[in-house]
Amino acid sequence: MDIPMDLSLEQKFKLKLYEEEVKGLSPEESQQFLLEVLRQLMVKDNMVKHLLRKNVLKLS
Repeated sequence: MDIPMDLSLEQKFKLKLYEEEVKGLSPEESQQFLLEVLRQLMVKDNMVKHLLRKNVLKLS
């Protein structure tokens, strides 16, 4: 399976916006921002796992 590792143009644009946003943050704000991003990634992982399990069970 070939998994694309590049970002789309829209994702690159969003990343640039985030880059500009975090430049002005203090170290404490940066840590809070990072922790929130990591939390959201974990929630996303949980959702993907749930949907995959749900779909696999439907196929069985």
